[in-house]
Amino acid sequence: MTAPAARSAPRGSETILLVEDEDAVRHLLRDVLRRYGYTVLEAGNGPAAIEICKAHDGPIHLVVTDMVMPYMSGWEVADAVSALRPKARIIYMSGYIEQIVVEQRVLEAGVAFLGKPFTPETLGRKVREVLDGEHGRAPASIQP
Repeated sequence: MTAPAARSAPRGSETILLVEDEDAVRHLLRDVLRRYGYTVLEAGNGPAAIEICKAHDGPIHLVVTDMVMPYMSGWEVADAVSALRPKARIIYMSGYIEQIVVEQRVLEAGVAFLGKPFTPETLGRKVREVLDGEHGRAPASIQP
């Protein structure tokens, strides 16, 4: 499966850490983000994302993380990454909307969320919005 051509979302040049445990989904999102001009670092789980944050010499402007993954949840990933990269913004994504909303963190001001499925254009617009705006902060308390 190839990624659809990036069309109507604004482009960028920032570095994005993409954390998604499903290989096919991660590869598709990586391809879409690259077509919008971003540099993409990939992790298949939370521990790998933390290692990338420690090893990567340059800035990481944005973390796009799935919420429901083995080893660490998206909240835990955001907490760990924010400790290492406090300026990195966060976009959470999930297909399990009810579970995430029940936790109420998505409803906190400044938390950026994408419900799966979404289009490449929606992803591109959300990434640009978060990089340019006020959204994308990790919640103040990420403890479950």
